[in-house]
Amino acid sequence: MKGSHRQWIGLCLLTLMLVKAWVIPLVCLDFEIRRDYIVKNLCVNRNRPQLHCDGKCYLAKKLAETEKQQQRQAEQDYLASLIYQVMDTNTQNFFSVQPSGFELPLDLVFQYNSVLSPRNFPNEIFHPPLAV
Repeated sequence: MKGSHRQWIGLCLLTLMLVKAWVIPLVCLDFEIRRDYIVKNLCVNRNRPQLHCDGKCYLAKKLAETEKQQQRQAEQDYLASLIYQVMDTNTQNFFSVQPSGFELPLDLVFQYNSVLSPRNFPNEIFHPPLAV
């Protein structure tokens, strides 16, 4: 009984994946099936038969919408995976500190000379022009 539930769940997931992979061909199939209705009612150029559009404008618009929707879904999936990776609480990243055998003396003095300290005093830089 448990195996048959897994098979049904697997079959449903496989069907969903196939539908997602076949969205664009399904839009084209829908266009071919309903071509007469689309040409008569939904075509942008139905009032100008000399263009011979035959509903291709409607198909192009639907394909663009489908691709845009797939792109948005891919971006959302990518962001969700990034958030999941960041928020993953199963992995524990702890740093352990190993005790060392030496200690620093507390009266240690450091001397630091900044590279950015002025070397030329302002009176050496700013002075009246020298006569030669």
